[in-house]
Amino acid sequence: MAFAPLDPVLHNQLRLAVVSVLVSVEEADFTFLLERTGATRGNLSVQITKLKEAGYVQVKKRFKDNYPNTMCALTPKGVQAFEAYVRSIKPYLER
Repeated sequence: MAFAPLDPVLHNQLRLAVVSVLVSVEEADFTFLLERTGATRGNLSVQITKLKEAGYVQVKKRFKDNYPNTMCALTPKGVQAFEAYVRSIKPYLER
């Protein structure tokens, strides 16, 4: 049995962590994602941009109490990609 190829967008540790957090919530702000992933601000920002460019995450920038606030949510494409990734990785774990 051949191993299925893994989605290169999700096969990055931080991007996978972000999507794993977002799959369990409706949306999350940047600070919440920082706390949950332990990433640096710069690295998290870059990885969110890559997820957005892939169409996996929707990003909304707004102000909350006069401070910039970035909200992230998985798109339907992102949910499908995550589910496919989980299915694809299972055979790697069962060997």
